[in-house]
Amino acid sequence: MRCSFAAAATAALAFTSQTSAINILLGNDDGFASAQLIEVLRLLREQRPSDNIVVVAPVDNQSGMGGRSVFTDLPTLPHDSEYGIVPAGSPSFGRAPFDDSVFYYNGTPAACAFVGLDYVLPNFANFTTPDLVVAGINFGDNLGPFFYTLSGTAGYTYSSIGRGIPAIAFSGGNGEQRSYTWINQTTESGYADPATIQAQLTVDLVNTLVENSTPGQPLLPQGYGISVNTPYITSLDNDSCVKPPFIQSRITGGATSDIAAWNETSQTFHYEPIVPEGGINTCINGDCSLPGETEVVESGCFSSVSIFTVDYSAPVGDASSDIRDRLTPLVEYQSGTGPSSSAAGNSTSAGNSTVSGTAASSASGTAAGTGSSTAAGPTGYYKKGGMPWFGNGWGKGSHHGPPSRHHWNPRYAN
Repeated sequence: MRCSFAAAATAALAFTSQTSAINILLGNDDGFASAQLIEVLRLLREQRPSDNIVVVAPVDNQSGMGGRSVFTDLPTLPHDSEYGIVPAGSPSFGRAPFDDSVFYYNGTPAACAFVGLDYVLPNFANFTTPDLVVAGINFGDNLGPFFYTLSGTAGYTYSSIGRGIPAIAFSGGNGEQRSYTWINQTTESGYADPATIQAQLTVDLVNTLVENSTPGQPLLPQGYGISVNTPYITSLDNDSCVKPPFIQSRITGGATSDIAAWNETSQTFHYEPIVPEGGINTCINGDCSLPGETEVVESGCFSSVSIFTVDYSAPVGDASSDIRDRLTPLVEYQSGTGPSSSAAGNSTSAGNSTVSGTAASSASGTAAGTGSSTAAGPTGYYKKGGMPWFGNGWGKGSHHGPPSRHHWNPRYAN
């Protein structure tokens, strides 16, 4: 006998009544008024009524921005927001007219995450640091390393993790972009709208994580995140995929990338997907026995759950040793010597990292390879507190790089 979705939601509510209350920052890349984002907010409130939840999301669809952090130069909106909810001329940052806990900002997803962490929560919420950042649910899956890098939903997530906040990215196979006002109350299958089912899957995973975590302790270790991809939910037409089970996976494996394909007729390029035999599908770190998330979702009615870290550097193994040998003697190898050093080849704790390589320049501020100094401060390899550092002195401390052009976008120009 088939259980109704309402009964399932009631059971979920009973389950979550025993969980600890947490503080959640919720966002996405599809926009502050998207159906799946607001359904997640609604179900979290219903099933986790003790939680504090604040939404900060782009004023418009910002899909495909990855981790770019672009802040607008304009104090007001140059055009209406998505779905015409906020008119042109309104402030570039503000509350949604339909919910005081929902904030919009005219910036990329990563910028919205930072606006949430650094401005909205300290000034408008009853908490300053979230226990969890939830990004999504994205309209469309983000499967594999290529889309992990490309996705604004993933960018919202890994930008938050980089700030020390546990975060989860949720992406769903239903790609139709629609407003929160376009939720079907009835469907052909008798189940809920796909956006509601996707939202319930999100809440189920959040509930499970919180329930199985020690109260007062971080929900995820530092530097760790979770990427969840759910399949296309068929409830608008039938019940063939309305309850996809969660399967643990890895991001690599069966994943697609793009090629540039030339159209002789239009004389233009377009992208076409390929599945590289190596590259993004090479298993280097972690459990190589796990199925790839692309393989999981594309094999049927299954949801993938991939644990990842934002430490992409210094892999260990024969391949790394071979590369190191090829760079010798130009690049010097130093084992960890700092207070938090671990195995040979791993860097020490932040602020006391060792440097592999010869001295690029002296402590006098001479730029590497140029023979000239910069006015901003010391550049290159020098000593800080008795430990070697590689700094650049661009006015933000010895470990920051020069100003990046990634903060410029013609859309935001005056």
